[in-house]
Amino acid sequence: MRYSGITKLVTVMVLATLTMVAAGCKGKTGAPPPPEVAVVTLQPEKVTITTELPGRVSAYLIAEVRPQVTGIIKKRLFTEGADVKAGEVLYQIDPAPYQAVFDNARASLARAEANLPPIRSKAQRYKELVAIKAVSQQEFEDVSAQHMQAEADVKYWQAAVETARINLDYTRIKAPIAGRIGKSAVTVGALATANQATPFTTIQQLDPVYVDATQSSANLLHLKRILASGKLVNKGPESAKVKLLLEDGTPYDQEGILKFSDITVEPSTGSYIVRIVFPNPKHTLMPGMYARPVVMEGIAENALLVPQQSVTRDPKGNPYVLVVNGQNKVEMRPVVTARAMGDKWFVSSGLTAGDRVIVEGLQKAPPGAVVNTVPFKPAAKPGDSAQVPANASPPAKTSDTAPAKTSAPAEMNPPPKTESIKPAEQPAKAK
Repeated sequence: MRYSGITKLVTVMVLATLTMVAAGCKGKTGAPPPPEVAVVTLQPEKVTITTELPGRVSAYLIAEVRPQVTGIIKKRLFTEGADVKAGEVLYQIDPAPYQAVFDNARASLARAEANLPPIRSKAQRYKELVAIKAVSQQEFEDVSAQHMQAEADVKYWQAAVETARINLDYTRIKAPIAGRIGKSAVTVGALATANQATPFTTIQQLDPVYVDATQSSANLLHLKRILASGKLVNKGPESAKVKLLLEDGTPYDQEGILKFSDITVEPSTGSYIVRIVFPNPKHTLMPGMYARPVVMEGIAENALLVPQQSVTRDPKGNPYVLVVNGQNKVEMRPVVTARAMGDKWFVSSGLTAGDRVIVEGLQKAPPGAVVNTVPFKPAAKPGDSAQVPANASPPAKTSDTAPAKTSAPAEMNPPPKTESIKPAEQPAKAK
């Protein structure tokens, strides 16, 4: 009887063990849990729509310095690459021959002025005498002609003196504008020819400067349509302010003003010129430098932005995204991407606020599949001290002397959403 009881106890234990093993095997061979995907919930944002254009820097004013008289250069009175003022003497041409011409003209003028008074008095006397017929009419007319000729001689030599003075002044070649002067094409002892084709040097005004950018006429038509539809708001004078990226990608520390847009489209390129004026107090911008103006086109009040990695294309090249609906099923949604803004696409149609767009796990979520969703957390950028969720608010700014914070505030780490994880789908605890 004792052995019979022990046998029954062993039998019960074996049956219990087999039951547990069977239950475990059933759990392993049952339906797997739904795949997990990372999603972003779209919310309308107020974003500034900008366009980056290719451009070149050009001087605000350019003056080529040429001689206006012929002679030998005696002096060069400037330093190449220095700033010069308007009217500053740059070159000195040998003034000796022009000084002699000027002195000769002044002497001739003095002689003409000395001959004028007696002829004027004689003409006045003959006028009185011809009235009483003391002299003939012919004698009066001869004296009157001599008087007018003497007055004409005075005016002629006055003009000759002025011409000689101008030519003498032209021997001192002056800066026509203020700016930075370039290299000199001639040296002391060279022959200067009046109005020669080759300039002696060039002066450029570099503060401010122009940036001439090219804009596509097709983009202009597209912008006008968006403004007419009301999806984009133009802020008037604020939209005339332009930022600039230098050729190495760094932002320029001054804002420019849109001066004008050309009214003619270049037929070969289908683009037109947009001219922007930028302050250049430190002479950072140099003529000929490549730069990229960032022109503000307007503000989209309710823009929907999705990460670029969430947008894929079908065999025809049409963009689409995968969206998780209210039943946690995946839907394929065709979209229209207006433009790239950083690492996101500005979607103009196809999505609405509140849609959950899949960003990670696209391979595991074919259309029609049931999935579990978790919030998408973008990867930390180089230089970030910690990885912060996309929906986290930025930390408060501190001074340079304040100690660095070692932990993020509680509101920057929101609890994960539990609505997408059903109790039945949670894994069983290990026994």
